Amino acid sequence: MKDFTINKPQFLDFLNRLKDSFDIYGPSKTQKGFYDWTPIEQIDEFKIGDGIPKSSIKTFLFPQPETLFEFSTNSKDPAAYRLKEPDVKGKKTILFGVRPCDARSIVLNSMPYVEDVYFQKRLEQIFVFGLLCKEGCSTCFCNWVGGSPVGTDGMDVAAIDLENVYVLRAVSQKGEELLENAGLSEAKKEEKEAFNELVEKSSRQTQKDTSNILKSKDLFDLYNAPFWQELSDACINCGTCTFLCPTCYCFDIQDEVLKGKGRRIRYWDSCMFPLFTLHASGHNPRGDKLKRVRNRFMHKLKYFPDRFGPISCVGCGRCIKECPVSIDIRQVLRQMLEI
Repeated sequence: MKDFTINKPQFLDFLNRLKDSFDIYGPSKTQKGFYDWTPIEQIDEFKIGDGIPKSSIKTFLFPQPETLFEFSTNSKDPAAYRLKEPDVKGKKTILFGVRPCDARSIVLNSMPYVEDVYFQKRLEQIFVFGLLCKEGCSTCFCNWVGGSPVGTDGMDVAAIDLENVYVLRAVSQKGEELLENAGLSEAKKEEKEAFNELVEKSSRQTQKDTSNILKSKDLFDLYNAPFWQELSDACINCGTCTFLCPTCYCFDIQDEVLKGKGRRIRYWDSCMFPLFTLHASGHNPRGDKLKRVRNRFMHKLKYFPDRFGPISCVGCGRCIKECPVSIDIRQVLRQMLEI
């Protein structure tokens, strides 16, 4: 596959040409002062901030909320209470500036959701335009969990920032078709070498893929580890970590009715909430905070890799950065590895 290059002043024109065929989102500065995913409607000034946006890209694959079915509650309607799928139309979506950790979350979430038609339909409509990382943030740890600052898993196009230009490399067939038809210049030899050098430099850095180590650990030894009590004492079960996490995908389903019209929605839920596992009988298998905290980390770091292979974490560091009581998943990972 070819590498292409585009000058930064011309890049806005490139995005503008794509607006007719795609809805375009990128990490832009919000009115509240942080970077987050926003629609790029007026593409005349666009600057990507360092690091990752506040939110992950899972909101494009798991909308909050997502309408699964619609129905009528009008008794005069011959189709009353019959579920029908909503007629959802729209352009395909380009997510520009997706960092390797967020892109990799698509691959991980596709494992348990391989047969989820809603997830798969949205995935078909999304084009992931990745931006490789030259440097990580203080809370990044993608290389601990099988990722890389220059990883391209889940991307259609991978880009690197070379001061005045972007060098673009197709990763998927979709990416190759887009770049081939965009009228871009082929990258110069020195630009291709700069791309390869960045990748090689990152591959030489210490990698700590801990998935195989954790899979070899005894399940009950980890489950009964003494550090869960201290960890749960600090946690306030706010759910911030799960809502910001790219690989947390728990949901609940609810029917809503208003003025004769109803819809069945799927919306985000969290294993950190006390009601998440409450049974209709009144029994709650994870009624204690310790059990909920333990389940969150055990699922990501033990149950998921035992079932699917990789750890269900991309090392983005959002949960570390935003936790109100400073719980650090890296420390939990170290403690589990020491068992």
